Amino acid sequence: MAFSSDLEIARSAALKPLEDVAAEMGIAGHLLEPYGEQVMKIKLDAIEELADRDPAKYVVVSAITPTPLGEGKTTTTVGLGQGFRHIGRRATVAIRQPSMGPTFGIKGGAAGGGYSQVVPMEALNLHLTGDMHAVGAAHNLLAAMIDNHIYQRNQLGIDIHNVTWRRVLDVNDRALRNIIIGLGGRGDGVPRQTGFDITAASEVMATLALAGSLADLRDRLGRIVVGYTKDGTPVTAEQLRAAGSMAVMLRDAVKPNLLQTIENTPVLVHAGPFGNIATGNSSVIADLIGIHSGDFLVTEAGFGADMGAERFFNIKCRTSGLRPDAAVIVATVRALKAHSGRYKIIAGRPLPEDLLRENPEDVAAGGANLRKQIDNIRMHGVTPVVAINSFPTDHASEHLVIGDIAADQGARSAVCTHFADGGRGAVELAEAVAEAAAEPSDFRFLYPDSASLREKIATIATQVYGADGVEYSQQAAAQIDTYERAGFGRLPICVAKTHLSISSDPTLKGAPTGWILPVREVRASVGAGFVYPICGEMRTMPGLGSSPAATRIDIDGDGLVMGLS
Repeated sequence: MAFSSDLEIARSAALKPLEDVAAEMGIAGHLLEPYGEQVMKIKLDAIEELADRDPAKYVVVSAITPTPLGEGKTTTTVGLGQGFRHIGRRATVAIRQPSMGPTFGIKGGAAGGGYSQVVPMEALNLHLTGDMHAVGAAHNLLAAMIDNHIYQRNQLGIDIHNVTWRRVLDVNDRALRNIIIGLGGRGDGVPRQTGFDITAASEVMATLALAGSLADLRDRLGRIVVGYTKDGTPVTAEQLRAAGSMAVMLRDAVKPNLLQTIENTPVLVHAGPFGNIATGNSSVIADLIGIHSGDFLVTEAGFGADMGAERFFNIKCRTSGLRPDAAVIVATVRALKAHSGRYKIIAGRPLPEDLLRENPEDVAAGGANLRKQIDNIRMHGVTPVVAINSFPTDHASEHLVIGDIAADQGARSAVCTHFADGGRGAVELAEAVAEAAAEPSDFRFLYPDSASLREKIATIATQVYGADGVEYSQQAAAQIDTYERAGFGRLPICVAKTHLSISSDPTLKGAPTGWILPVREVRASVGAGFVYPICGEMRTMPGLGSSPAATRIDIDGDGLVMGLS
């Protein structure tokens, strides 16, 4: 049976006026700023105006360790939000803004899929309200002021060999990963080596995601460390007198964006921090609004529960003061088969034919990953629910294996067909999540603020990842000592590692044991408010593949986008 494309489905959706969608959330018209006909920004005054309303149940959607293709976590988040309406409950969805790098690369857009999408799809995936570009402009203003300061006699004594602030743009471009700037004549600046990251990897983006107000954002921008003097003293954006201008450039970007799903469920889209080296979660501000706008607030955390959910619990919730009531773990047949170690899945290539054949034994063989991710949710005192995201190539016997694994771990589960059926296909999941969220919450952080940086890293490595311990390079050990002397020791930890394994080695599937977490470098995102150890090779500027999506995206004679997925 032929199935319409995501873009065709999105364009056929019957959208409600956003004023009506906002009114259902309890948000009055004077708090809305229209951006065209189908997108609005919400003024931050909404946080205070909604504060007296009862809080919604707070649900985070995470996953098992994904394949390179992704396992439909955004689609499940949207489907669950729609499913609540089918059981008579009101929900608001909160997700990150997509980066255009992946949209024009291999991954494609991030609006969900099928009949569980955020619309308008084109607007969401292509610029939206310009927040991503505002972040890039603020980030690059700071970069320009650093190099100008060095050129203009360098009164702060910045060591040009220890400038940690790179430039950013929202495009995949491997040729810009490492560059030399300042070449040419004397008036062209001081030559030094630097590079570009993708905008989603910017500390400004992570700072925007974790700020609780415009004033908080301004303070955090001032605390950003851009480099060090030769004696190791940190130099901040405040010292360069750049933070004020950066805040001005972000005064509209700090307001969350309001869209809707195909079934008119409200969606807050705000911030898009990288999932490998940053929190991989949408903004605190969006959640402070969404938590008072219905019966449930459903938000998504990037990658598997060992990454996005762990950061949601220990960084985002620590910052926002909000406490989760339940967590969804998205699991798929194909991902669990991949975790059996018997198949190789490569992004941009067709799935292996053998993987699509009925084989419950292979699903069971990969079950260790699901068991560990359930455990990772439970160790934070949160009740997990397993969402079995159904694909057309699945078999009922394979779904039963996943349900049995969940039941053995004492977790609820539900088979979901929300891609094909919209909210109706997520009714069973919505009912299971509502039951889980009604249970008393025992939420707890994994470590206290007072623990040392090494203690925090070791706790995550051994308890969440299943490592036997941590091994630091000489450089990493020295950096930790420097950060603790500088007063950064109370910051939480955001481990930068591969998303393709619970371990730091992307080739290790399932739930690996008997390994050591290797920390080769440690960096401090002081403005955002976390320290991130780097484990393995982390790319902060993706490259384009041999056949990027950009080669298939075009515009027709009527001005409509073609090929967006």
